[in-house]
Amino acid sequence: DAGYQVYLPERRAHGHTPDVPGPITYAVMADDTIAYLEAEVVRPAHLIGWSDGAVVALMVADRRPDLAASIALIGQYYNSAGRVDGGLTDALTGQDEQLVGFLRESYAKDSPDGAGHFDEVYAKVLRMWRTEPEIALAALTEIDTRALVLQGDKDEVTLAHSAAVADALPQGRLAVLPGTHLLPIESPGLVTALLIAFLRGWPPSPM
Repeated sequence: DAGYQVYLPERRAHGHTPDVPGPITYAVMADDTIAYLEAEVVRPAHLIGWSDGAVVALMVADRRPDLAASIALIGQYYNSAGRVDGGLTDALTGQDEQLVGFLRESYAKDSPDGAGHFDEVYAKVLRMWRTEPEIALAALTEIDTRALVLQGDKDEVTLAHSAAVADALPQGRLAVLPGTHLLPIESPGLVTALLIAFLRGWPPSPM
């Protein structure tokens, strides 16, 4: 209804997309996304990334600014200094039984690799979460793409970190809404309205 064509690419080893040999890293996922944009979209796209997807969107805009009309980055830290202690990330890396069980069930339902492959994929993702991302915020000054940094007020990233990210991005703006890391699920109407307004050019550039 908003007049935008929406593409929903799956990352490797996620959803209905199979795993491939080798590690899963943010850099690899950014490479996959660039290849997808070149093959399927073939024009600059508005990149909306949530959680790990926000890191991927940021890296794509850095590597291939010609492919990124704008970026909306939701609920993510870009180096370990911005991570909230004791949150969902710690539960995942600590292998919380209930949470891992939920992920295992979802994986078994959709993955073409079968339920038995979950442990291998989860180990790859854990290695990534425990060591990445480690992006120096000073490097963000080179990403001159319209950017919205959005998070919940009780998210996995500190407010100070998101503010620093928005400040480092030359065209970055910060938005904080009531919610957790599941903000797009908790308040889909509010988040969608904000994203559409951003895509249409709001908020205006700072004076």
